[in-house]
Formats: sequence, C-alpha cells, structure tokens
Amino acid sequence: MPALMPDTPNCSGFTPHRHDGPVVARRVQQLIDSPSYVQADQDAQFLQRPEMCGLRLQLDYWKAEELLRAHAVDHTIVVYGSTRIIEASAAQLRLEHAAQQAENHRGDELLRNASLSAARLASNSRYYAIARALGEIVGRAQATATLPKLTVVTGGGPGIMEAANRGAFESGDASVGLNITLPHVQHPNPYITPELCLRFHYFAIRKLHLLERAMAAVFFPGGFGTCDELFEVLTLLQTGKIRPLPVVLVGEAFWRKAVNFDFLLQEGLVSAADLTLFSFAESAAQTWETVNRWYESAR
Repeated sequence: MPALMPDTPNCSGFTPHRHDGPVVARRVQQLIDSPSYVQADQDAQFLQRPEMCGLRLQLDYWKAEELLRAHAVDHTIVVYGSTRIIEASAAQLRLEHAAQQAENHRGDELLRNASLSAARLASNSRYYAIARALGEIVGRAQATATLPKLTVVTGGGPGIMEAANRGAFESGDASVGLNITLPHVQHPNPYITPELCLRFHYFAIRKLHLLERAMAAVFFPGGFGTCDELFEVLTLLQTGKIRPLPVVLVGEAFWRKAVNFDFLLQEGLVSAADLTLFSFAESAAQTWETVNRWYESAR
C-alpha cells in the first residue's frame, strides 16, 4: 500500500493527513482559536483580571524604570501643584467669561461663586509663571560640586505641571511627565520630552517613581492631590523612609492658610524638628537658591 502523503500545511501550521479529513482540521483550528490557547503574556483579558494585580504592579514599575535608566535620568527635581492654575492670559479669559455669566444671571449663587473662584485662579496664575521660570532655571543649570545636574519631573498634566515642563522645554533640556490613568481623560501636556512621557495605572507606582530619583521636591499651591503628595513626602522624611532632601513650598501665605502648621505644633501632633523639613519661597530664583543652599549646608 502506498504511503499517505501529507497535504500542504494550513494557516495555523497544522498539517492534516489525507485520511484525517476537514473535520479534524476544523477541530484543531478551533483549539488554536480558543482563548485558553493564547499565550499568557499576550492575553490582555487575562492580565486585567483582579488576581493579576501583583503582576500589573510590576509591569507598571518596570516599564518606567527601564525607560528612565535608558535615558540616563538619574537625579531629578519634582514639581507638584494644581492642574487648575493656568497661564495668566487664559485665566483672564475664563474670569471675563465667568463674570459675564454671573452678570447675566444675577441671583444665581453658583455662577456668582464660579466668578469668585475664577478671580482667585486668575490671581494665582502668577504661580504658573513662577513654575515656568523654575523649569527654565533647572533646565539651564549645570552640575556643581554639591549638586548634580537635575531633570525636571512632574505628574505630566496641565497647570503647574505644564508650566514646569514648559520652562525646561524652553531651556532646551529634557523633562519627564509621569501621567496617571484617571476616570476623566487627562492628556499629557505638550512640553514633555516624548521619550519620557509615561503613563501609570497605579498611583502607588507613580508616586514611587516621582521620588525614587528626587534630589528636591517643590510644591506650588494645589488641592487634594497636591496636599496628598506633600504630606506623603513629609511623612517619608519624618520616618526616615527616604533619604533627606529639600522640600520647598512656594507661596508661604497660601500654605500657612491651607495648613495650620503652628496649630499642629501647639497640639503636640508634630515636633519643632518636623517643621524644619520644609522651607518657603516666593520666586523661582529663591526656590532654586533654597535647594542649592540646602546641599551646600549638607556637605
């Protein structure tokens, strides 16, 4: 009896014999098409399962770590602040629109409050200018005997983050944006170095990378997110979980009103030493001088 000759392999790589017939070929193709046959590291649905959280945390960490290493981002200055503090010209337009709306609908308390908020944000737009100037100063600064060359790092979004990245961009220096996936879409600001524009799923991993290479942390006025980051940094310094570094709060009047540090001290909830973990500054130049002076005194 002559030997059975194989047919041409099908697209799946399976080579049916003539005596197998199309039924077997279809069964093999069904097996290959089954979700269970998808290789684990290529199975997006599997990787999104709650049980895979630990693995996703590692992926969140390592993608950023590899990129930062590859681009020699070794020492950073992290700039925090509100997404709502925008450039003066844009803030003025918003104020005019809000004021007009309130005028057109007198008696509407919501519109009146919106107009008042717009006025405050227009006033606070000076912080955008300060953050932008700071980014440019850091971008142009070279390494010294006490402080290595620093790269600007922000959370990658609008507002103060945009301003700091913008200043670095305008200086010709690279800067990093560590974005986060949120329920509402938040696009990265356009001034981040493209190769250093990252996005995280987990706040914890993002926070880790914000501080892992930090040589200084600068906080501009902000809301819940900024205050969350501030107290986390201060707690890590207070408990010795990170190496000492200068923390600068820009806008003393704002911060003393937002957080009653003296009250916490009077209540015995923090110590006098804890209140030395940060300094205040009012300008970009003063902020940068504070950082440099901290390292000079630490020699």
